[in-house]
Amino acid sequence: MSLTETSRYMSLILRHKPEVIGITLDEHGWADVNKLIEGIAKTKMFNMNILEEIVRTDNKQRYSFNADKTKIRANQGHSVPVDVELEQKIPPDYLWHGTGQKYVLSIDKQGLLPQSRLYVHLSSDEKTAITVGCRHGIPVIYKVHSREMAEQGYEFYCSVNGVWLTKEVPVKYLEKIKKY
Repeated sequence: MSLTETSRYMSLILRHKPEVIGITLDEHGWADVNKLIEGIAKTKMFNMNILEEIVRTDNKQRYSFNADKTKIRANQGHSVPVDVELEQKIPPDYLWHGTGQKYVLSIDKQGLLPQSRLYVHLSSDEKTAITVGCRHGIPVIYKVHSREMAEQGYEFYCSVNGVWLTKEVPVKYLEKIKKY
């Protein structure tokens, strides 16, 4: 199994289904490193060296260790209820959301909703939003009037890997930019 495949499996465990390998996450999303290694190693070649390499080389910086590397968690993207201790921040004037063309009708009607996740994920730049949108087919990019939202009482958080998070984005704060 490649590092990418192992990282995806780890993401599934740490964000959505820790029970797959018989572990639990604490209220802040932390998992015991030794139990994670033991659980994954039951079916795949996995050890601390591989885990450290995944964390170090992950281009999206999905994971964080605690100070002594006895615990690990996904930085965001959970569908299980955890509090990853995000600090509320004032967003820039605009943030970006990339999606696929197949979701446009729903977004134009309902705005951006977290669906199965705890938060809506937003990018700080259009280029990243385009990359995200491409994962869903023909990309469509929305410019989010985030500062205006914050001024109206919506809360924003920025995860340690730079992804902006909010509970929802109503239609009135969205501006569809274009299809790519």
